[in-house]
Amino acid sequence: MTTTFSCLPFDELSSRQLYDVMVLRQEVFVVEQRCPYQDADGKDLQGWHVLGTAADGSPVAYARILPRGVSYPDHASIGRVVTSPSERRNGTGRQLMAATLDHLARLLPNDPVKISAQSYLQAFYESFGFRVAGDGYLEDDIPHLPMVRD
Repeated sequence: MTTTFSCLPFDELSSRQLYDVMVLRQEVFVVEQRCPYQDADGKDLQGWHVLGTAADGSPVAYARILPRGVSYPDHASIGRVVTSPSERRNGTGRQLMAATLDHLARLLPNDPVKISAQSYLQAFYESFGFRVAGDGYLEDDIPHLPMVRD
């Protein structure tokens, strides 16, 4: 399946795109991972949204890019990284991260980036040049690691 990626600031998302993003994020983060939390955290308004869509236009992957100072004082960040359950194990997650890093380099070319990575994805993020930058911690009862990429 071919996935097409776009990157839009919040104000350029259509109502449908925003709805699709929120459905995908809730499907995985709230329902699948059983983490009731406030997903609409106010940061979406300040970021860029990387959307992966299938040939039929359905959302299959998503990530959020935030500028320095929104999540971390000295780093830009990538978060809310999600791939639809139907797209896992076929390379869509790698395509999403590559597209997200390409957009980040264009939008914020001199900013280091920090992520809050689920621990089991450490090797995945390391393959994109991230390194562990501190001790592990629990976020919503899921083990996480702080990781950075210069």
